[in-house]
Amino acid sequence: MSENYNERMAGRECHHCHEWIEEGAAHDCWTTTEAALTEDLSDDLRDAWERLRDTAAAFGDQRIYASGTAIMFSRQSCYFFVRPRRSHLQVCVFLDRAVRAPQVRRVERKSASKLANIIHVRHRDEVEPPITDWLREAYDLPDKLAARADKPTTRRKSRTKGTGRRVSRG
Repeated sequence: MSENYNERMAGRECHHCHEWIEEGAAHDCWTTTEAALTEDLSDDLRDAWERLRDTAAAFGDQRIYASGTAIMFSRQSCYFFVRPRRSHLQVCVFLDRAVRAPQVRRVERKSASKLANIIHVRHRDEVEPPITDWLREAYDLPDKLAARADKPTTRRKSRTKGTGRRVSRG
């Protein structure tokens, strides 16, 4: 046996990505790219991913970027993201409603105005209406919410307690 048998190699294994990092080397496994997240996809999933990305990019001005384990599509805030998996693409679409359709696996409330509709895509042919319609609806949602917030509300005139008479404001 070698006299160096029990010596440890200089470096460490990252507990997030399980890569071996040499001693003194910079490592940031949270910095990732679209290519890194999609490199191991099957041909069917890669085709579906490319169609999803092209469809969303055609909507207009937005930011598309990789973050952690997902690829985000964002205007002022994220309107949908994709998590590449071995057997499917998990597509999370943020809408102001729960979609009732066979394509939607589950719905989770994420804020007072948004619900996450989670869809599994396995093939390029699935990236068509109604899924593309939901993506477009999510892209347009910030404009819809802003218009709703700008709309003046109609208020009833307040009444005095117990008298039934209207209080004049003037």
